[in-house]
Amino acid sequence: MTEHTARVCAEQHFTTHDGLWLFYRHWPATRTPRRGAVVLFHGDHEHGARMAHLVDELDLPDFDFFAWDARGHGRSAGPRGHSTGFAPSVRDVQTFVEHLGAAHGVPERALYLIAQSTGAVPVSTWAHDYAPALRGLTLASPAFRRRRDGAWRRTGLALMQGLRGASSVANDVPPQRLTHDPQRIASHESDPLVSQAIAVDVLLERHAAAERVVADAGAIVLPVQLLVSGVDRVAHRQPQQAFFDRLGSAVKTRMEVPGFFHDVLGERERAPVVAAVRDFILERFEPPPPAVEPPAAPAAAPGAEAPRGQLPNAGLRLGRLFSHGLKLVRDTGFDSERTREHIDRNVPEGTGALGRWIDRRFLNTIGPRGLRQRKAHVQELLREAMERLAEQHREVRVMDIAAGTGRDLLDAVLSSPVKATSILLRDPNEDHVRAGPTLFAQKEVQHLARFVQADPFDRMSLARVTPRPTLALVCGLYEGCPDNESVRRSLQGVGDAVEDRGYLVYTAQPGPTPFTGHGPDGTTAMRRRSQAEIDRLVEEAGFRKIAQRIDAAGLFSVCLAIRTGH
Repeated sequence: MTEHTARVCAEQHFTTHDGLWLFYRHWPATRTPRRGAVVLFHGDHEHGARMAHLVDELDLPDFDFFAWDARGHGRSAGPRGHSTGFAPSVRDVQTFVEHLGAAHGVPERALYLIAQSTGAVPVSTWAHDYAPALRGLTLASPAFRRRRDGAWRRTGLALMQGLRGASSVANDVPPQRLTHDPQRIASHESDPLVSQAIAVDVLLERHAAAERVVADAGAIVLPVQLLVSGVDRVAHRQPQQAFFDRLGSAVKTRMEVPGFFHDVLGERERAPVVAAVRDFILERFEPPPPAVEPPAAPAAAPGAEAPRGQLPNAGLRLGRLFSHGLKLVRDTGFDSERTREHIDRNVPEGTGALGRWIDRRFLNTIGPRGLRQRKAHVQELLREAMERLAEQHREVRVMDIAAGTGRDLLDAVLSSPVKATSILLRDPNEDHVRAGPTLFAQKEVQHLARFVQADPFDRMSLARVTPRPTLALVCGLYEGCPDNESVRRSLQGVGDAVEDRGYLVYTAQPGPTPFTGHGPDGTTAMRRRSQAEIDRLVEEAGFRKIAQRIDAAGLFSVCLAIRTGH
């Protein structure tokens, strides 16, 4: 084992998911072997160097440290204080974590994250939506709701955004409200990399995401340490407490620090707080405790309201008299093939101008938008899997275990430059199977596609599929299945069928939406599953998740997994 030596900071950058390059700092461990890595996330207006003091103060010589500059901040690219949206900022976290694994050899299971203030919101959203296998999180004064961002101000900002387009607001928090430390105050005032603007759309979208994550914090099962400032003039305490109370974590701790301002890790007398963070990190890297079964997601998150932009039930009952889409929801259910086809076309239909106007409102609500995004994500990850197989010089043998009409899969497969060797469509609906030859003729795939009637929950039937697929798809099936045992049986059949090192694309519904299920009013909720819950079932079947996509509202996720064996 080497001795503890001085830290040396390396300045690096990576290209995130949409081509933007982000700057980050890396302090390699000064003692070997390396035990893990700590990743630091700053808040609005700041940058990674303003959390760099923690590298030495935490005194963890056998840990690497990383601190990024978020997009539009510090030395990273992008307009100052701006982002292309909150969802891209959340995906930036995922891309950064993937980069740390690829470039520095630090897998998710060896990472610990510390996030401060507004930086804790995308990190918490990422932990909720992506269910990463981290060692844990420290959230320092998370700004789930800022004191200055009340309902009236948010309404005014939304109006300003609508009238002016892309807008910014100035930093309204002087450093004297952040910390008692005069050196920190002076450095904040003189730091040329501190941005003074923040985009309005970032503020509004982040607030909506924070409400969603606080309401559904039970889906987060990671160990969490929450640090609460005793005198916080920036963030409200009530959402922090609600988040902590609802956490699904088996290990969670809350530390309130009397007299501390918002910058709890940058306060003058921070040594005891930093020591508590250090102790919590070291505990997480002891031999891991037995795995905790992720809690089942309820039909609606505790304290959660219907997603913003959705039609209320009264509007649904009235609108279905005029809107073609809402009538389909009533007659066939939100998840039916006919409703999904109408949503995918995204062309309003109804009785007269009023019916088309209502139908446009329906098509623009959060549920239909999420379904259209889900379809795009399915196609993206199917193509990625096909390209991976081609790079390995392997045949692309595709199987969809609940294909519906089969159009979605065929459209995705045929849009790829990689050619499939065989396509197997399975579905329990006899009408879908009977229509298969006509569909194949339209798509000119009669020579490589076949359609069979089969139960997607019959493990033995799936296991006997020949030739063995190298790529399987399960889209929209498990969201309508109320019990995990049926899902487990189906996934195990898929695991039996798919070749080793083959791929699985699967979907889930971690977020609530009132337009789901089959019922007389079209509002019967489907079976929500947190991302951690569905990922665990997939892992039990012998797969490991390697990529994920999710819509901005966190309703529908799509994942790519590789079969690694049991």
